[in-house]
Formats: sequence, structure tokens, C-alpha cells
Amino acid sequence: MGHRFDQPRRPALHSADDRLEAMESKLAFQEDTLQQLNDALVAQQARIDHLEALIMMLGEQLGSQPEEGADMPEPPPPHY
Repeated sequence: MGHRFDQPRRPALHSADDRLEAMESKLAFQEDTLQQLNDALVAQQARIDHLEALIMMLGEQLGSQPEEGADMPEPPPPHY
């Protein structure tokens, strides 16, 4: 006769109090996970906002510089 390998069994929840406690525990874990995800999302959005502001600032700086290949006035000749 071969060996039988069973998965470990979860303890049976016998009473309504046990089931309620298990659900409350799961809910607390889910609420914590949701809060962590929300915190990560808020941090990512703040970083995106910061990067967008930097891109706008760089775009403004590049816009105020003459384009490459544009006709540039020649500097005045050196004085003797």
C-alpha cells in the first residue's frame, strides 16, 4: 500500500465567532493592503507631477534658445 500525501488541513471553524474573527482578520489585511497601494499611487502621482513640471521648464528653456542652424548674427570684429 502506497503513502498518501495530504495537504495540511486548516483548523475547522466551528462557531460563528470563529468565522467572524477570521473575516475580520481578512478584512483588516485587505484594508492595510489597500492603504499601501493607495500610498504608492499617491507617491507615483507626485513624482509624475514633478517630472512633468521639469519637462515644461526644460521646454521653456529650449524654446528661448535659438534653433540649431538658425541664422545667428556674427559677433563684432575684435578691436585693434
